[in-house]
Amino acid sequence: MSKRDFYEVLGVDQNASEDEIKKAYRKLARKYHPDVNKAADAEEKFKEVKSAYDTLSDSQKRAHYDQFGHTDPNQGFGGGGAGDFGGFGDIFDMFFGGGGGGRRNPNAPRQGADLQYTMTIDFKEAVFGKETEIEIPREETCSTCTGSGAKPGTKPETCSHCGGSGQLNVEQNTPFGRIVNRRVCNHCSGTGKFIKEKCSTCRGEGTVTKRKKLKVRIPAGIDHGQQIRHTGQGEAGVNGGPPGDLYIVFNVKPHEFFTRSGDDIYCDMPITFVQAALGDEIEVPTLEGKVKLKIPAGTQTGTSFRLRGKGVPNIHGRGQGDQHVKVKVITPKNLSEKQKDLLREFGKLSGTEVDEQHDNFFAKVKRAFKS
Repeated sequence: MSKRDFYEVLGVDQNASEDEIKKAYRKLARKYHPDVNKAADAEEKFKEVKSAYDTLSDSQKRAHYDQFGHTDPNQGFGGGGAGDFGGFGDIFDMFFGGGGGGRRNPNAPRQGADLQYTMTIDFKEAVFGKETEIEIPREETCSTCTGSGAKPGTKPETCSHCGGSGQLNVEQNTPFGRIVNRRVCNHCSGTGKFIKEKCSTCRGEGTVTKRKKLKVRIPAGIDHGQQIRHTGQGEAGVNGGPPGDLYIVFNVKPHEFFTRSGDDIYCDMPITFVQAALGDEIEVPTLEGKVKLKIPAGTQTGTSFRLRGKGVPNIHGRGQGDQHVKVKVITPKNLSEKQKDLLREFGKLSGTEVDEQHDNFFAKVKRAFKS
């Protein structure tokens, strides 16, 4: 089957300008792209449109085509046969935001990088919150060149090697068609720009490293490992894009008396045998000061009591946690003889035989091994 005229394929006049050819190509490529058009002949029509554009968009190839048409001996490899799929990604990227993985505009605005800062705070600072000031190093837009990277009074030039695309197409003709390899332009490092006279402040980078002081409010109830975001406080954007964000991650120091689980706090409280047996009212430290706690008579070691509302404020404003107090009965040491006599009497009254380990304890152990 003979090939259709390329001008007819694109629906343009033979004297059409480059812009008219490009406009017609974009319209038809979007219409017939296989990822968009599911018709059986869509892929073939797309290839035909692509082949026509590859020839008519190149001034040298267009001149050859105008002179020789499809009979040009070089056209067989250059016209885009069955193996030429180099433009699929480009078209999808052009119309659908990069989904095809093709070429992207290196000069398009891009958001700056996000930053992370780890802040170490005390236990009570995490509980009650506070305002503080931090200093972070970050990349900011150079004020001398306003981010262009060029010396004031000059501006970056479009790279003459890639035409500002940031990429170079390396074409190779094979018996199966033309293969197009796309590479980062080594002349502009993919930026699409060439700075002839660089800014003396940022040396052509467009950004400079500065230490930024920032006031930070630590929310009451923040926990270890949690983070807060400061929008727009990250590094400067590229090509006029918005700045990134700053994430502050909190490292909360442990407390010497309290431990925390969620919004509740826990502590151990020592009491004497007498307090546990007879009951008492003791003072217990809390995050907001001391409170009275009633210990019932006969309390066993390990018993836990709850102080409602004495925990950590919920970071989302949903109330406040509780404080859990676990009592531990402490066995007395260094008793006087009178205290020992009273305990022996107590043992007798309780029906408990007490075999005290006096100085002859080791002798008893020795006899036990002999028997």
